[in-house]
Amino acid sequence: MAEFGKSRAFLKVMPGVLLTLCILILLMAVVFPILSPVRAKGASDNTHLGVASCAGSTCHGRLEADGAVVRQDEVLRWQEPSSPAGKHSQAYSALLGKRSEQIARNLGIGKASSAPMCLGCHATPATSRGNNFQLTDGVGCESCHGGASNWIASHYAVGASHANNVARGMTPLENPKVHAAVCLDCHFGSAAQGQFVNHRIMAAGHPRISFELDLFSSLQQHHNEDADYAARKGRTDHVQLWAVGQALALKRSLDLYASASRGTEGAFPEFYFFDCHSCHRRIYDQADAVKTGANNPGRPIPEGMPPYNDENMIMLSAAARITAPASAGQFDKASKDFHAALALDRSSAIAAAKRLSIAADNLADNFASGSFGSSQAFAIIETIATEAIAARLTDYEGSVQAVMAVDTLLSALVRSGNITQGAAAGIRANVNRAYNAVRDPNAYRPSEFRSSIGAAASAVRSLR
Repeated sequence: MAEFGKSRAFLKVMPGVLLTLCILILLMAVVFPILSPVRAKGASDNTHLGVASCAGSTCHGRLEADGAVVRQDEVLRWQEPSSPAGKHSQAYSALLGKRSEQIARNLGIGKASSAPMCLGCHATPATSRGNNFQLTDGVGCESCHGGASNWIASHYAVGASHANNVARGMTPLENPKVHAAVCLDCHFGSAAQGQFVNHRIMAAGHPRISFELDLFSSLQQHHNEDADYAARKGRTDHVQLWAVGQALALKRSLDLYASASRGTEGAFPEFYFFDCHSCHRRIYDQADAVKTGANNPGRPIPEGMPPYNDENMIMLSAAARITAPASAGQFDKASKDFHAALALDRSSAIAAAKRLSIAADNLADNFASGSFGSSQAFAIIETIATEAIAARLTDYEGSVQAVMAVDTLLSALVRSGNITQGAAAGIRANVNRAYNAVRDPNAYRPSEFRSSIGAAASAVRSLR
């Protein structure tokens, strides 16, 4: 487990963000009808058999990880109560807690544990259920791997192949774009009925939505990437997974914003899409005006306009500068054009959102079709700390995304052997200081944050 230093650092120094991440897994108490598909695309229509169908002692239900091919204690890890790896199994029980009761009461939906708008992500939504399926299992195996009725037998048969399992309906999570789409539906939202955490739901008590694909996946990982895994599926390129996640999170956000049913709420724009703390600031009324926001070169918007939440735009810009330099300028222009269009009218903003969505999708394809080496990881960390990117880290959301990115990329360099565990521990002292600067969203310290990230990047650069 030494390679997951980022997880331990995250757990140690980031209780505020960790609480948000765990609650996002446990408290996706949003508008998810139980019969609606959990994915916007590609959901398996196979019957969902339930966790018990995977939990035999000769399958994934052992008490020790001593399987010859896979660990075989995956269900135990999924149930582990003391770490984020076990949070999906606790998703349904979270609906019985005080916070869920308060959210349900504020929304007027009755009991959270039986409300359709909660069960879609607190349990495994399945239109077809086997005899062992239980809502109380929470987010079970098939939520991510797909309904198992057509592949459960074939996937352990002699001579079984992963390609054959996928053909029968297993979700190919080793594909970074598919992986991202599965996670985004619950950890970001989709256009499907009920799969969207709007501002009203957050006002009722739901935590702010934040998403970083590689970090979330590492915290939830139940398998080993040994030689057998690599032969069947290939090894995870963690830098690639991070970059694809950033691109598809932005695309998902823009596509939802442009949709007729999601982009507005009554007479107002849907505030879910905007930077929370651009509005949630203290108000001063005195002779000498107090400016509470900071100028941001990536947002060409009039003073007083609420900015779109651009955390993924910023990280994607950093990634593009290193891995797709020919597209980076075009992407940055499309980002600025979108921000500027928000000050005009909704039709202009939608048109600009669609252009930026295409640019993000093209970058996702570029990232997914290539491979990332240590040189790219080193360069992206340094780019995040350069003035062109760091000057855009004026708000809490973007800064949280930036420190998670540096943590993720640093761990990738440790995995690859380019940075030792000892050297990484020293660098993480600065990463931890950056985490501390965003520990409390109401007390964000941007100058301290940028200084800490810059120091971490400088230390990484010295080891390149």
